[in-house]
Amino acid sequence: MTTAQPAETPSRPADWPLWEVFVRSRRGLSHTHAGSLHAPDAEMALRNARDLYTRRSEGVSIWVVPSAQVTASSPDEKDAFFEPSGDKPYRHPTFYEIPDGVQHL
Repeated sequence: MTTAQPAETPSRPADWPLWEVFVRSRRGLSHTHAGSLHAPDAEMALRNARDLYTRRSEGVSIWVVPSAQVTASSPDEKDAFFEPSGDKPYRHPTFYEIPDGVQHL
């Protein structure tokens, strides 16, 4: 049984799309960016990410995301982008008083 590859799959590794890899470690609660790799599709990106970034069993979950789909804020616009949260003191834990006897906050 053979399966045909989709016609739009690039044949050369240099033409493969770039994927961003995020790994969740055994001790961590969230995925962290581990690096990038080229792969022809999501399944191959996931397999290559496993082989490349979790060789020593450091991960329990992997996400791969096409780099072209990542949208990020610009470091040059950080002041204007993050400024609106500066006038909301209730977002900071220092705004609240912690009652006596409350532990583990």
